Amino acid sequence: MSSQGFGPGSPKSFRYPNRGGGDFDLESGVPRKGRKPKNPHLEASIAMRIRYFYEAHPVAVALILLSFGLSVLILLSVYETRFRTMRSGGSWSSEVGEYPFPNLLNLVMVAGHSIYTSASCGKTDREDSWFLEPYQKHPGQAATFLAHIKEGVEIAAKDKGALLLFSGGETRKDAGPRSEAQSYWAIAESKGWFGNDDSVRSRALTEEHARDSFENLLFSVCRFRELTGRYPQNITHF
Repeated sequence: MSSQGFGPGSPKSFRYPNRGGGDFDLESGVPRKGRKPKNPHLEASIAMRIRYFYEAHPVAVALILLSFGLSVLILLSVYETRFRTMRSGGSWSSEVGEYPFPNLLNLVMVAGHSIYTSASCGKTDREDSWFLEPYQKHPGQAATFLAHIKEGVEIAAKDKGALLLFSGGETRKDAGPRSEAQSYWAIAESKGWFGNDDSVRSRALTEEHARDSFENLLFSVCRFRELTGRYPQNITHF
């Protein structure tokens, strides 16, 4: 067991530098100035000036405080409105009176089964005007689509409180940026809504995200809620 002396030959002990009234930063080796204590006389002087101004101009102080309070209330109101809009999750306010179709109660949903690809709507009954899958390519398929659209329009015409939705997204890549819902709506428009233009067209819209039958129904209900502010009381789908 060895012992180590502390004589003249021993290692020198570390001496902390003189702070000189301030702190010393060991990492940078630079002394730091200490924080100056708060001046109580300065705070007292400011308080006296505020008190003097209040006693000399009480009305002005009251107006300043009132303006400040109103500004805070306005800011809180604006942020509350934005927060409610974000939570509503829709394009319109959650207030029923601000929905575009607040009086409609029922949903008539026509699910799309193909995309119309012709440049004009003069050949709607021809199969080569539609983008058909192999299992759809048989005589009479285009006529089935037309009958489907017509039936939905006629059902909606009988119910003045119904919203007609054509449902179907861009389900065919090679058909381009066209949706099934747009195709059905355009054909109904070209046919003059089968004699029901005045009563149906203004309450016939599209849902353009569905990819299958389940989404046709689900997304149409959500679209109905977005447009009317409520869920449908009755649903008729084709």
